[in-house]
Amino acid sequence: MANNQKKILMLGGLRYLIPVIQAAHELGYYVITCDYLPHNVAHKYADEYHNISITDKNAVLELAKELKINGIMSFAVDPGVLTAAYVCDKLGLPGNPYTSVQILQNKALFRSFLEKNGFNTPKSRGYNSIEEALSDIESFQWPIIVKPVDSAGSKGVSRIDKTTDLEKAITYALKNSFSHRFIVEEFIEQQGYSSDSDAFSINGELKFISFSDQYFDNKATNPYTPSAYSWPSSMLDRNREFLSSEIQRLLQLLHMNTSIYNIETRVGTDGKAYIMEVSPRGGGNRLSEMLRYATETDLIKNAVRAAVGEIIPPIAPCVYNGYWSEIILHADRTGIFKDIQIEQNMKENHIIETDLWVQPGDLIHSFNGANDAIGTLVVSFNNEQQQHKMMSCINSWVKIITE
Repeated sequence: MANNQKKILMLGGLRYLIPVIQAAHELGYYVITCDYLPHNVAHKYADEYHNISITDKNAVLELAKELKINGIMSFAVDPGVLTAAYVCDKLGLPGNPYTSVQILQNKALFRSFLEKNGFNTPKSRGYNSIEEALSDIESFQWPIIVKPVDSAGSKGVSRIDKTTDLEKAITYALKNSFSHRFIVEEFIEQQGYSSDSDAFSINGELKFISFSDQYFDNKATNPYTPSAYSWPSSMLDRNREFLSSEIQRLLQLLHMNTSIYNIETRVGTDGKAYIMEVSPRGGGNRLSEMLRYATETDLIKNAVRAAVGEIIPPIAPCVYNGYWSEIILHADRTGIFKDIQIEQNMKENHIIETDLWVQPGDLIHSFNGANDAIGTLVVSFNNEQQQHKMMSCINSWVKIITE
């Protein structure tokens, strides 16, 4: 590497990191990846790899010191977000305040912060044990959601409607929690579609925010794992404006800096708009790549620039150039992958990109979390009506064949 070349450490090695590594190379940076899984696909795109767990904050800090890095990021890799903020804090690298990231990355702390600062938020509480939750459960209105305080990709999440299912849900949540802590919260029945999309701030000022229509497959093993997305969102303008204003208020309260965010929101049947999650990282499921198609704004390159403290070029507000959707390819049941069948008209006129991650003969699993996805489709539609019609019957034109 050249002596004056900036070095960026990227945590994780999932395929969602590949476009981030490519963006860093296009910007002229030297890319180092690390995690404890040397066979992860993104490592072969990096300039250097180190076998260190991304949840071991001090080990990553020592590596960062040794490598004399200029920046660190955990794009689309939730377990590394806190570690990246810790390293930035210790080494004075560009990033967000560590204490703020701790709040955003812990669902119990986040709900408590929202409530204390007057945001719309469901009643919730964090617990360490089944006994603790059982003694408190009568104070909640049902149905409730049980989830780990520190997981992403819908891992460990259950909606339950009766007390007899609580113990099983808590055991499942604890199994998926790094800190062995879980949260119980009242379920917000949604009006229309929930949203999961990416945003960007410069010096704490929200410059780009997007909303999506998020779809779920009710036949999936875990019906709370997102199975598709559409842009623009069908959310009412007043709710988008309210949420944009509230997200800006949140960023100011937390003293956030220049950063990408993955943000989940929904409007309840009570008519209130809720911020469900805000994480200072790019979203999984290729959301920033989809926004590059749909708006021509490159949040990925800007996130890389932010990580090494480069000036961010002006970002235009979010304007969509058509009707775009993404399908998260997955199987209804565990089996051997045989084929993907896509209806001919869709294939010829609307599918822009097919990104399949498996081959015939591979074992694939039923859809229990984001890590069970087997690929994605990027789809473009002619108008809103066509988009809505085809996205409401995905299983009729895309079929995953297993044996």
